[in-house]
Amino acid sequence: MTTVSIAHTPHGVKQWHLESLGLLAGNTMNPKQNLTTEIMPLRFSAWTPIENKYLNKQLFQERVRLISHWFDLWTDKQRKQFLHWILMKCNKSQLKFAETWFVENIPVTKVDFTSLLPRFISLYIFSFLSPKDLCAAAQVNWHWKFLTEQDCLWMPKCIRFGWFLLYTPAQNEYSAWKQHYIACAIEMDYLTPREATEMYGTLNEHNTETEEQMERLHDKYLRKIMREKLALYRKQSFKARPPWVSGTWSSGFLKSGFQPNTSQIIHDQTELPAALLQMKKGISFPNNTLSKQISEAAKFVPRSGMATKKQLVLGPLKTAPKRKNVAGCSSYPVLPHRHCWAVSQRCINWAHPAQPHPPEPHLVLISSNVSAYEIIVDSVMPGVVPVVYEHSGTTLESLFYYIEKALDGRTAKTIGILSDGDSRGINLLQGYRISAKNLLKPEVREFWEKLGSCVTSQEEPGYVDIFVPLAASEAGMEILSQLSSLTGVLFRAPTGIVTGSYQHILSEWLGNQKEDPPPSIYFTEVKLQTWLRWTELLEDALKVIRKKLRPYFCDLQKHVSGKIIGQIMFDTMNWSEVQDNRKVAQALTDGLVALSRGNNENPLEFLSSFLRRKNSKNKKCQSPVSFTGSNPEASLAASQKSGKLQEDAAEKRKCFVRELLISERNYVRSLEIVRDVYVKPLNAALASNRAILSYASVQTMFSDILNILQLNRWFLDELRQRLDEWSPAQNLGDVFIKFCKQLQTYTNFYNNYAVILKTIDKCRETIPLFRAFLKRHDRTVTTNMRSLQELLLCPSKRFEEYVTLLYALRLHSPPEHTDCENLITAIKQIKQYKDYLDQLKLNVGRADQILKTQRIIQGCPPLLKADRYLIRTQDVTQLSCCSEKVSIPYRLYEHIHDLSLFLFNDILVISWRSISYKPFEWTPKTTHQFLEVVPLSQLIVEDILDSKYIKNAFLLRGPTCQLICSTEEDDDKFIWLSALHRAISCSIEENDNYFLRYWLVSKEP
Repeated sequence: MTTVSIAHTPHGVKQWHLESLGLLAGNTMNPKQNLTTEIMPLRFSAWTPIENKYLNKQLFQERVRLISHWFDLWTDKQRKQFLHWILMKCNKSQLKFAETWFVENIPVTKVDFTSLLPRFISLYIFSFLSPKDLCAAAQVNWHWKFLTEQDCLWMPKCIRFGWFLLYTPAQNEYSAWKQHYIACAIEMDYLTPREATEMYGTLNEHNTETEEQMERLHDKYLRKIMREKLALYRKQSFKARPPWVSGTWSSGFLKSGFQPNTSQIIHDQTELPAALLQMKKGISFPNNTLSKQISEAAKFVPRSGMATKKQLVLGPLKTAPKRKNVAGCSSYPVLPHRHCWAVSQRCINWAHPAQPHPPEPHLVLISSNVSAYEIIVDSVMPGVVPVVYEHSGTTLESLFYYIEKALDGRTAKTIGILSDGDSRGINLLQGYRISAKNLLKPEVREFWEKLGSCVTSQEEPGYVDIFVPLAASEAGMEILSQLSSLTGVLFRAPTGIVTGSYQHILSEWLGNQKEDPPPSIYFTEVKLQTWLRWTELLEDALKVIRKKLRPYFCDLQKHVSGKIIGQIMFDTMNWSEVQDNRKVAQALTDGLVALSRGNNENPLEFLSSFLRRKNSKNKKCQSPVSFTGSNPEASLAASQKSGKLQEDAAEKRKCFVRELLISERNYVRSLEIVRDVYVKPLNAALASNRAILSYASVQTMFSDILNILQLNRWFLDELRQRLDEWSPAQNLGDVFIKFCKQLQTYTNFYNNYAVILKTIDKCRETIPLFRAFLKRHDRTVTTNMRSLQELLLCPSKRFEEYVTLLYALRLHSPPEHTDCENLITAIKQIKQYKDYLDQLKLNVGRADQILKTQRIIQGCPPLLKADRYLIRTQDVTQLSCCSEKVSIPYRLYEHIHDLSLFLFNDILVISWRSISYKPFEWTPKTTHQFLEVVPLSQLIVEDILDSKYIKNAFLLRGPTCQLICSTEEDDDKFIWLSALHRAISCSIEENDNYFLRYWLVSKEP
């Protein structure tokens, strides 16, 4: 055996290894083990046995203990370096093992909650952050940026300051409200008094260099004091701040203790130094006085944080010219208008106690019953005090309390009332319709007398402007005259009634025409027109809804009325009395029969009038009193009255002609906008070899509308000429008859309307220059905030206005007038063309509905056909009978598929319906797969009675299929089967008529 000699060292590695293996002299080992050790082969190192697993394992454990011993002796830096070196030597599987061990043994302290929680919960958590914190969160990663820029987070923050988007964001548009918030915030100016003076020029006197340097020093000193006060408060607030609250200004804790409320801001503004208020009014004074007052201003700086600082700085700029943000509102939405006005008036009185009377504001009452009243509130002019009140639940006394509170002891120049109503009354409050009948009631009269006392009457008489067309009827004029005599104040109202929903506001007003129209006193013109357009769209939608729901409400009214009549009849008399009194029973029977034959909206009134007529048949009719022979005074009075009525009718006729001219001028102006804004620039670009669109595309889009413009300009010139030469005998019907002979121009436009819209959409998608052109010109002040498609809709609404105006002219034209026959002919022709347009719209709508149905059904054959339209769609469940040998009441059914039934007037389309749900989405996705098309003439419908095992079921049997279907609700089954039976009977009747006509034609020689 070879002798191994190793020198003794304190930490000899070889000595330690040899001692563990028993190879040193002091150790005794088995000879056989010694021999095995001697002949054992070595690899890579003299200390790594290969074939002896026992020694290999023992040696590995000893080396691990050695490394652990060394690891305990190392510093933290050496340990990190060793771990880094070891991890760099590991392969992927070993690193994966280490990662799994860390995940299992070390608890997770920080995790992205947005990756674990549903999206709507994450958005709810983000909704508590301020705009500054949301912008900081958007910089974390892409997912947080996507969540924090959602419109549902930024829209409430914009609406809080009155920053409204003037358009609806598209479906794929992203971060629209955030960009709008940033744009509005950038427009806000926070200037020092010196900077405000340099920008707006509130100081008119010329200052020397020394004086300017002194003022700069005083401004610098003032800012220094404000910073010191804010820093002191910030330091105190951080001492009391809990450790879980963030240190930003947007945190809830600092908000609650740092920013003052509205009343505190108003109180602080009333204590502003007189120097700033004199700067606001532009009053000149010596610079020494200004320096002293600004120096003393530092003593009055309140410790109220950024909000008070903002109010202090913006105080002198309330009367300066303000820039507009994207939404069109002012750049300083700090307080409502009435608060800002009250603050400025108090400040002026404090700075100038000798001023006895502050200037009177304008006040406008806005009812919540007005459509889209939020938009009209946003359009109120600066300096006008708006008062929005609830239409329901408010009394006249509480309404006047709101007015007194808004005026704050002052009087108003004018008071406007924007509420619902018509030419005969004002729907001021729920249950308070102001008309000539109830105007003299004590509570109504007291309210108007108090309201008249709030209008100023010192130098010039004040006005009360009522935005209801009372001046368009005799009853409304009587109301205005009574209110004027009752209050001693002049009342003004619009005279137009037939120019659309709330469009009468822009018509002529009763009163002095030299002054500005009342709408320009209270509201911004652009926003007012936007509101009028929105209300018109809402009225159109409500008109369609009323038309759809009217049959259901009429049936419900008949049902309820019949129950009420029966209950009243049997409460007053029993059955025996009804049988004994045959006359009463017969009369009631005749009345109910007559009621069932007609479609009366008021059944009770009809029944009562029928019974009165039946009772009056047995009485003799009294001869009427003749006023011509026996009563000459009455005859004279009647003739005077008829003459007065003729004069009033002539005046009314002239008013309607004037309104027709105004509405026609506005309509032609809308068509000229299309020519000037869109057609002329496109033709100019085409002529300069920088074409945006081709000549064919321009002609396709605008040739028909230009022809309409040419026709209506001729019509407008004719109307203007007739009105200039107006007399009671003037005719207007012949102009309309000439106009109706040229309506082929409109027919061409409506026939090509779908092609025009498709061309616009295609060019916008494929031509970037045209897309930029539309983006630059659509929804601007020049186009009255309307797009090209909205301007092209103007001709479709004009004929309804023509019919209304012609009816009004015919109503106020005497029967012996020469224009009556022409007006009747014109009304007939215009109405026929309007019916043609309505039918054309209906056909287009039906075709679009059929194409939409065809698109949503996968594998559906072409459904578009002349005179075919969709009646109803019903979702049902397809069932299968387990055994038909069992009796019908005991049969069991199983659910096979979900079906959708599309009922047309001649066919029934059946499709499979499948519903799929996706995470983070509220609405499921429904897909339809085509199954069968059954002609209604070959369809058989059988009802299946309800049993213990099936409800609301019916059988559909066609030539090639047989389906057992069931609805969820009993009402759905009844409505569906009634519509299906009616459609089948109509289809069979049409087929019989077709075959009859075909047989008759074939029999002809």
